[in-house]
Amino acid sequence: MMPGARDVARLAGVSVSTVSRALRLPELVSASTRERVVAAASELGYQPDPTAQGLRLGRTQTLGLLVPDLANPFFATITKAVHTTAQQAGYAVVVADTDEDEQAELALVATLRARTDGLVLASPRLPDAVLLEAIEGSPTVVTNRQVPGVPSLTADDANGAGQALSHLHALGHRHIALAWGPASSYSGARRLAGLRARAETYGDVELTDLGTFTPSYAGGFQAGDHVVASAATAVLAFNDLMALGILKRLGERGVRVPDDVSLIGCDDVVTAAIVTPALTTIHIPQDRLGSRAVDRLIALLRGTGTAEPTTVLPGQLVIRASTRAL
Repeated sequence: MMPGARDVARLAGVSVSTVSRALRLPELVSASTRERVVAAASELGYQPDPTAQGLRLGRTQTLGLLVPDLANPFFATITKAVHTTAQQAGYAVVVADTDEDEQAELALVATLRARTDGLVLASPRLPDAVLLEAIEGSPTVVTNRQVPGVPSLTADDANGAGQALSHLHALGHRHIALAWGPASSYSGARRLAGLRARAETYGDVELTDLGTFTPSYAGGFQAGDHVVASAATAVLAFNDLMALGILKRLGERGVRVPDDVSLIGCDDVVTAAIVTPALTTIHIPQDRLGSRAVDRLIALLRGTGTAEPTTVLPGQLVIRASTRAL
């Protein structure tokens, strides 16, 4: 017969409820008590049943993760980090993909709220007021965006974009095209602000807005023709997937990167380093965004976290072969 919590409690000289707290919420018991309980559990080979514990506590031991596009390696990396960190803490993860659709996002938030203990929302697209109403009463952490009163983690998008523009300026580029993504993207808006602010400090940079495109390889492929028509000597893409699409289309049009046009992406997904030419891009710490979001969500669930101000992680330009001097 497998040992139970009562056996552990008897051996450790504590109550069954103390065994539960020591193994699930260690911050609520003293270090010496936890050590006795852990030692007793180890000696008996006791493994707590997370499902049974969840039922007793009125919890599912499951977290919900919402992403706008799981096919994008950026969100795939965040998803992996969320899953790994949650698993280490004894939680399962349910992942939902909105496919960049705000109405689908609203419906999926409601579904995940009903089935999980808390939510991690990666780059949500809903307006603040709608999002706050949708998550009301549910412990939630947001990444890649700031939402009033909600714990958030973002990268320093404005500074990263500013670094990219300074790099191009130092290479002699003065006419730079922007191939951008969803207007509802918080990160995208911050990057645009950083680019324009840095351009103003130089005074001799012309930024040509090519418009908004689907933040995917196909969207970048479509943007490639606009890059050619703009006659810009460099282009900044909303993300690496778009940059890869632009790279492909420019090649088909006989435009060489970086000989004729320099190209910069954003995110630093794994593909960026292995294409030819390797892509200059703004590195965003995707794994840290995912893991730290889970840490903060679990702290909220355990009553030890607060809706503290947004945590901003650094973004860093990574220079590779897709940019060169004019």
